[in-house]
Amino acid sequence: MQRGKLVLIVLIILLIAGFFILDLHHYVTLENLKTQQQRFLTLNQQNPFLTKACFFIAYVAVAALSLPGATIMTLAAGALFGLTTGSIMVSFASTIGATLAMLVARYLFRDAIQTKYAERLEAVNKGIEKEGGFYLFTLRLIPVFPFFVVNLVMGLTRLKTSVFALVSQIGMLPATVIYVNAGYQLAAIDSVKEILSLPIIISLALLGIFPLMAKKLISVYRRQNG
Repeated sequence: MQRGKLVLIVLIILLIAGFFILDLHHYVTLENLKTQQQRFLTLNQQNPFLTKACFFIAYVAVAALSLPGATIMTLAAGALFGLTTGSIMVSFASTIGATLAMLVARYLFRDAIQTKYAERLEAVNKGIEKEGGFYLFTLRLIPVFPFFVVNLVMGLTRLKTSVFALVSQIGMLPATVIYVNAGYQLAAIDSVKEILSLPIIISLALLGIFPLMAKKLISVYRRQNG
């Protein structure tokens, strides 16, 4: 194995190990979000640029390393920064993180796999070149497979990086807005009774029905276009 690839693998392992050794995963929980909400809001008021920059970098790192907590951080973005700002931040941070993860997988594994299974992957490569963008869009819109699996698999293909980034951002945007909005609404809850408020009910309902709606729309589109 090339020295550069070995160094990168060791670095990734150390970063992931450090995340758990330092118990950083305990900070990306719904309980901690609710407990620290006022403190984060105060920090954001005192130094909005630094707070947003730190959150953005942390989100990119979590997404790129496929660490647990991205969903909670998406909710946190809504709670801390509001619907519009939170959605924009998460949209770009998640796309950058996903693209970095894809590029790492491509750098480490694609050449070896494409060489070893060249004949078997020929049809796959042609399919990706023909409608890889739409296929990725479907995977992003309907989260059947985990986030990191999609990044890894696409890294093994010949899909252009620019197409991957653009399609990922567009495909993930609807779910991003729904989750950020849920975090924005949940942040306002001060009692159990408020869970039954209309905005909360709508936000939670959207979280459940969005994948079903997206799947139906994709099926209709495929039938109409053969």
